[in-house]
Amino acid sequence: MTILDHVRLPAAAGWNGTPDWLARATVILVFTLMASVNLGGAFHAATGWSEQSLDYKLLYIASRISNGLFLALVAVTAVTRLRPINKAAGLQPRVSAVAGSFLVSTLVLLPPAPTPPIWLAISSALVLVGASLSFVVLRWLGRSFSIMAEARRLVTKGPYAIVRHPLYICEEIAILGILIAVISPLAVLIVLVHALLQLRRMLNEEKVLRATFPEYEDYAARTPRLVPRVRLWKGPHGRRVSANKRV
Repeated sequence: MTILDHVRLPAAAGWNGTPDWLARATVILVFTLMASVNLGGAFHAATGWSEQSLDYKLLYIASRISNGLFLALVAVTAVTRLRPINKAAGLQPRVSAVAGSFLVSTLVLLPPAPTPPIWLAISSALVLVGASLSFVVLRWLGRSFSIMAEARRLVTKGPYAIVRHPLYICEEIAILGILIAVISPLAVLIVLVHALLQLRRMLNEEKVLRATFPEYEDYAARTPRLVPRVRLWKGPHGRRVSANKRV
């Protein structure tokens, strides 16, 4: 509990009093701009890079396109998402949500690190994998998507049957890739603060979902927050190959 948890926003200002259409419009505008920047970066690499190897160039272009498509999907999903039926109270959940969503964007303002080509390739590969998985998870989450800690509809199937916050995991894979490309003490600090904010967001979201959906307790009891369960089983001849274990 922090002092921000006790701050109440005026009805006419802030996210608590923001009309739903205005919140949607803000998300659409911001993420459309971010998607355009990523797709523009892919176009620039495709038309202007000549000093890079073809393999790395294609990997980089694919990573920028995949990230751009994910960001574009966020904007599109904001148009069709359901209206919230419950929201987190106080200022802290809103500050955590906004800062957690956009603080890591400051990484793109940092100068590229003198990184060996193999690490640049790993960086682009992580962004490609993380953004692609984020796209898939967001498609599954669909109209329940929120940036703020809000309850729209409880999703417990697909990726959400494995862990309770698969979208955060996939996003962090991409962020790790970006970190490699601009690695520095400041970049590491930004990512660590971002990770703490994301954890705070998870707790805020879980609190709202528990208060809104009685079945959330059972779902949380059988589904880990971030680390999937390792399921072990016995072999066909009774030999123990595994035993259920929660990680």
